[in-house]
Amino acid sequence: MAQIIIDKQNGELAFRLERFENLNQFDHLQRKNYYSIILLNASNYKLSVDLSNYELQGYQMICLSPYQPFMISSEERCQGWLLNFHPDFFCTYRHQNEIETEGVLFNNFHGLPHFQISEEGLLFNLIDQISKEMDRDSIAQHEVLVAFLKVFLIEAVRQKKQFDKEIVPKFSDGQSEILQNLVDSIEKNYCELHSPKDYADVLCISTKTLAGIVKKYLQQTPSDLISNRIVIAAKRELYLTSKPLKQIAAGLGYYDEFYFSRFFKKKVGVSPDNYRKTVGFAKLERL
Repeated sequence: MAQIIIDKQNGELAFRLERFENLNQFDHLQRKNYYSIILLNASNYKLSVDLSNYELQGYQMICLSPYQPFMISSEERCQGWLLNFHPDFFCTYRHQNEIETEGVLFNNFHGLPHFQISEEGLLFNLIDQISKEMDRDSIAQHEVLVAFLKVFLIEAVRQKKQFDKEIVPKFSDGQSEILQNLVDSIEKNYCELHSPKDYADVLCISTKTLAGIVKKYLQQTPSDLISNRIVIAAKRELYLTSKPLKQIAAGLGYYDEFYFSRFFKKKVGVSPDNYRKTVGFAKLERL
């Protein structure tokens, strides 16, 4: 049964915790205008995120940003927990210096959207505490839930970073060095360089070789990596500032705001204007 808190100002979902026994609600491609964290346990299941597919098993945490398309399917029985929170309920950007969720759990343009967790431990104890607090409906409930959520996210970030360290040895050949150089170059130049050829030239390799390396390690294309990083930057500007779209687009190297709007909608599923309205608008300016 789902435990839900609704934002009294707009009637939209603010916070949700649900124990589920099957994948019925995840068996179709969907996009939500809030963060989703799924703790899922099964022998074998398939995860699709941003058109990339993953074969998973055991207890995994899946972290999804607002409007990130995903679906989960399995022929076996699956069970777990679903945690949703809207940016209005808890602003991850505002607490980035404390928790470091952005770029680790969420909006990681080159990393995996999932990681293996221990079946026992702090995460499940916190879920139990969150559930009990939601049943209480007592004074300062929002503050208590945010405190629990912050600790939950901190523990998740710690486990995700440890997971990332453990899979690094798998990428220890020369090609992985090229991949890391690509990631670093995109992070440095995404506002100016938008095509795979640009980055192939920077790395002094062919576009075909670059595409093969990215596919091998990340199951993506170089174009996906570049556009994902641009979209992450655009989302942040739309969420945190009141800048007009034309200014945001120009800052990212797009001087035709209508072209950029189409690009954003194709990647995110909604227009920049709708994203700003449904996810957030100039939050830091109002806090």
